Amino acid sequence: MSLLPPQITRAIEEFSKLPGIGAKSAERLTFHLLRSSKASPETLGKALTDLKIELKYCKCCQMVTLQEECSICSDSTRDHATLLVVENPLDVIAFERSGYKGVYHVLHGVLSPIDGMGPEQLKLRELVERCTDGIEEVIVATNPDVEGEATASFIRERLKNNVAKITRLAHGLPMGADIEFADQVTLKEAIEGRRTL
Repeated sequence: MSLLPPQITRAIEEFSKLPGIGAKSAERLTFHLLRSSKASPETLGKALTDLKIELKYCKCCQMVTLQEECSICSDSTRDHATLLVVENPLDVIAFERSGYKGVYHVLHGVLSPIDGMGPEQLKLRELVERCTDGIEEVIVATNPDVEGEATASFIRERLKNNVAKITRLAHGLPMGADIEFADQVTLKEAIEGRRTL
């Protein structure tokens, strides 16, 4: 028998489903909403509902937007021949801060059979359709982990007959890093990704 009312238990269970939120964090969030006069459950609920109702995916790049086409895809000053493939919308925000001036394609995940993420769950069909005309270079910017590498290989195989140039982001040492503290994989990638001075 639970000491907590079912409404609290249900709220904790729902918070626990979010990435990075464990049972303790879910409990803290639930009780914070319950006791705080500043944090309104109604406002939070409305914001979450609006996420699902008002937002949609851009018909070109799959970024979240309010219109059929996002502001990046509709910008004629961007390089529409260079396409940067990213895992999620937060990656677009990071690359925008870097000054990248091409366009994007958001996969909404990576291939991960253990998590039930196959090609059908990602925006890969849309990527292949998009690369049939006008795209000169596809830059694959998935994370340098097992799933990201598998996704990059899958994309390369699917696009090799459609796009003249398929590249992968360079990996290696970040600015300000000390070589003596770098692991061997990072050092190997830094050597392989070297560039002319």
